Amino acid sequence: MSKDGGSAQTVAWWHCFAGIAGDMALGSLVDAGADLDLVERELVALPVGRWSLEAEEVLRGGVAATQIHVRVGADVVVRTHAHIVGLVTEARLAPRVRDRALATFARLAEVEGRLHRRPAAQVHFHEVGATDAVIDIVGTCVALELLGVDKVWSSPVAQGTGMVRAAHGLLPIPAPAVVELLSGAPTYGTDIPFELTTPTGAALLSALAAGFGPIPAMTVTGSGFGAGTRELDGRPNALQVVIGTATASAAPAGQAVALLEANVDDVTGEVLGHTLDALLAAGAHDVWLTPVIGKKGRPANVVSVVADPSLAEPLRRLLASETGTLGVRRSDLVRWTAPRSVGQVQVDGHVVRVKWGPDRVKAEHDDVVRVARLVRLPVREVARRAEDQARLGLDSPPDSAS
Repeated sequence: MSKDGGSAQTVAWWHCFAGIAGDMALGSLVDAGADLDLVERELVALPVGRWSLEAEEVLRGGVAATQIHVRVGADVVVRTHAHIVGLVTEARLAPRVRDRALATFARLAEVEGRLHRRPAAQVHFHEVGATDAVIDIVGTCVALELLGVDKVWSSPVAQGTGMVRAAHGLLPIPAPAVVELLSGAPTYGTDIPFELTTPTGAALLSALAAGFGPIPAMTVTGSGFGAGTRELDGRPNALQVVIGTATASAAPAGQAVALLEANVDDVTGEVLGHTLDALLAAGAHDVWLTPVIGKKGRPANVVSVVADPSLAEPLRRLLASETGTLGVRRSDLVRWTAPRSVGQVQVDGHVVRVKWGPDRVKAEHDDVVRVARLVRLPVREVARRAEDQARLGLDSPPDSAS
């Protein structure tokens, strides 16, 4: 239901064809109609020192977009997650703004804690804790509220390549935090030698996106583009947002998907296993192998890939290059996925993500394995404890996502 209790939901869909960053997310929403003066008025309550916001009308690849500049003084404060929670809570923001902002920083803390092997509350935010990043994240949540957005969706997320300099030195692109934050989301690489998706942008998607895929069924009421800082060859360096009212056909219409298949009879099991992992990492929804008997009675396998149609071509090339197959076939299908929610519980003090569906609760396997190693319990026991906690409602599920 919408914020006012009605049945119509306002949805926002981010099209991340050039990645996503915090300033691009805020810029797209301002370009779509969020009043920057009202955003600033809400952000004034954040006790983060002196800053100001400026919106500049620019062109990116010939597309009109809004670039957001956050002007700050000397900002050398390294804030912990606990510190930022205090800042956001103290600001007395609207409940949904506060909850969305806290959820975004919580995802960052969880991932950074895992990467640096320290408790989430003690994680030191460097770039993400700087005043401009705090303003970008909280400002985006304020802008979503000003536009009345009830649910956020996203396209598959583009990534660049190369290296980027961070507080800890040079890091590969996509950065480790970005990879972790987008675990389970469709993402794909490009040959653009720059960071397209930042940890701030990935955290916003990880915390706020109800689902990933093509634009959901809606009656469009607005749209906008948030500009990145530089021009790119081959595509506008911008993040598109489409705002609208969800239509009744959003759920029953299903999701358009492409099915890619190739028959292979001369590929080792190790190569096939690697191929499945590579296809999932490149954004496929699902992959599997089916053993068959091929021509001349030879044992063979059918490699099947289900993916968003926008990723069909790069996944086709990847499937061909990894297996050496001389042919890949494609079928266009529709899939219906049950509504599900993603939340988290704790097992012996360790976070385990859990999915709630209409008829079952399922602990995230990777988290279960990680915690099982830490607490020295069988995997099945950790999964049972996590799922039992979820059923008991010790941690309530968030709004469901399709």
